[in-house]
Amino acid sequence: MTTHASLTVPAFDFVQGDSPLLVSMPHSGLNLTAEAQAGLTDQAKKLPDTDWFIPELYGFLASLGVGFIKANYSRYVIDLNRPYDDKPLYATKTTGLFPDILFEDSPVFVEGKAPSDEHKAFCKEQIWRPYHNTIEQELARLKAKFGYAILFDAHSIAAEVPMLFDGTLPDFNWGTNEGKACHEALANAVTQILRPNYTQVLNGRFKGGYITRYFGQPEEGIHAIQLELSQATYLNDELAKQSEYQLDEQKQPLITQQLKDVIEACLYVRF
Repeated sequence: MTTHASLTVPAFDFVQGDSPLLVSMPHSGLNLTAEAQAGLTDQAKKLPDTDWFIPELYGFLASLGVGFIKANYSRYVIDLNRPYDDKPLYATKTTGLFPDILFEDSPVFVEGKAPSDEHKAFCKEQIWRPYHNTIEQELARLKAKFGYAILFDAHSIAAEVPMLFDGTLPDFNWGTNEGKACHEALANAVTQILRPNYTQVLNGRFKGGYITRYFGQPEEGIHAIQLELSQATYLNDELAKQSEYQLDEQKQPLITQQLKDVIEACLYVRF
């Protein structure tokens, strides 16, 4: 029997701002389509590879006049930071447009229960394409209004993911596609504003995903940068080890203030 996919909530939320900056949150979604949910393994049902609490950590954006777009569906439905044609972004092991393995290297879907090709085509047209079209249109609007536009792609990830990288990640992992996605003034601004108690790297394991690489066209006046934030900076560590995800009450105010300083630094950059 063929199931007809439908979206129970909008593909994404978009709030327009009045600054040159747009923040994108492509991996914070928690919703599932019925077909995706029906096939998930028990471990995948916990949505372990979510960019947990990113909208909450950036809850100050509206107060700064900064617009944002945030996905409502899980990356297990479709990964918005992968290209439409699903060409690999990294030579090392990674996950694709329709992930079939978790970051812990176990299956996302029970064998034989992965979503159909029909469902995948639906998600590409009803989730992926509108999300990217909205970013494109908003960056064009901001560039027309301010003379330039900045896209800040906000992510987070567990500090240790052996399938993806060795050892422990720094707290802040900046990606500019090796300097191709933005003017160096933007990278300088965000890296220089960090307090010394946070560690950071520029273009380390994470150099920026598809969104950063595609939209970042500094020669055209559109600058993009990705932040892959270590979840050790804001999650309760002990619960996270048990695949339970809660904000740490001591860590959260500190990281939120640091992120606010970062976003304000973006707003002060002049190219």
